[in-house]
Amino acid sequence: MKPWKAESYLLLVTLIWGGTFTFTKFGLDYCPPFLYITIRFTIAVLITYIFFGKYIRKIDKTTFVHGVVLGLLFGTGFVLQTYGLKLTTVNKSAFITGVTVAIVPFVFWLVERRRIQLWAKIGVIIATFGLWLFTNPDFDNLNTGDVLTLISTFFWAFYITYMDVFTRGREGFAHTIRLVFIQLAAALFVSVIAFAVFESGSFTIDISPTLIISLSYNGIIASFILTLIHTSVQRFSTPVKAAIIFSLEPVFASIIAVVVIHEVLSGRELTGGAILLLGVITSEIGGLVFGKQNVQQSDSSG
Repeated sequence: MKPWKAESYLLLVTLIWGGTFTFTKFGLDYCPPFLYITIRFTIAVLITYIFFGKYIRKIDKTTFVHGVVLGLLFGTGFVLQTYGLKLTTVNKSAFITGVTVAIVPFVFWLVERRRIQLWAKIGVIIATFGLWLFTNPDFDNLNTGDVLTLISTFFWAFYITYMDVFTRGREGFAHTIRLVFIQLAAALFVSVIAFAVFESGSFTIDISPTLIISLSYNGIIASFILTLIHTSVQRFSTPVKAAIIFSLEPVFASIIAVVVIHEVLSGRELTGGAILLLGVITSEIGGLVFGKQNVQQSDSSG
């Protein structure tokens, strides 16, 4: 698969992930957060097994270990972000989570020892600045929620990087399905632990059409389908470019909120979103455009 096509799929993943904020917001009115996450991942695991159980019965040791590592990173990052969100503001949570885009290059170098392209670095800087403008976080009073959210970004960064390590050179639908299933099962394990620790003593759940729609979107589309797409295509790009694309998630989340619940974007948010998009475009075509110019200049001078 061509890198541009894989990155188009990652952009689609980011767009649909953006919708999870709105759907989760609706769902949490009827269900406590860790129980919600547990049900979400249970749905995803069951859907994977129901439709692709014949592939799952033959899981080799390497795939199992890789899936567990990815699932624990993903699930722990998810739990820390969710719990942190209870203790901080949405804007600060969105910004700190988005800082993953700045952490991934360091983790990428640490784990893979591969050189990061110049235009990817420039794209990271531009995207981070755009993210700060867009979210407008207020860090005058740091709290436990901010710290937990920051810790979660390291889990996301390692998750994105190890997704590259574990899938590069491994093709085949069966392998992808097995890796997806183990990931989701490990993430479910983490969410069950979080539920048992924080909510099992006392909780209420209101089974309503809104909750069912919310869990269906997040469990089937956002968890099962998007994890399948992400696991299938990221190996054709790089972790740094994937992180830059994923940094658009809060922008897409806000656009969807505007459409669904009629929120209004400020001029600062629109500017920040545009700069974020510029960061993505820079990382994608900067080397292509300026590389061609350099080649043309070399040809003309020769």
